[in-house]
Amino acid sequence: MLEEALEHLVKGIVDHKDDVAVRRKDLRRGEVLEVRVHPDDLGRVIGRSGRTASALRTVMGALAGGHNVRIDIVDTDRTH
Repeated sequence: MLEEALEHLVKGIVDHKDDVAVRRKDLRRGEVLEVRVHPDDLGRVIGRSGRTASALRTVMGALAGGHNVRIDIVDTDRTH
């Protein structure tokens, strides 16, 4: 449910909606939602001084209802 909500929010921000992908990972310290977007949209999702990313994290934290959820915005230009 959280993945779909985050994907919906991010698609409302970006120009390349088809390139939005949210993947959930369960780790020992909690859940991680990994967001991948088109490289041209990365700045939009992060926002000026990280404000948009911070707002997304706040909303998702509220939706998680007390569960530990982390949101990572992945730079797809980087090689892993």
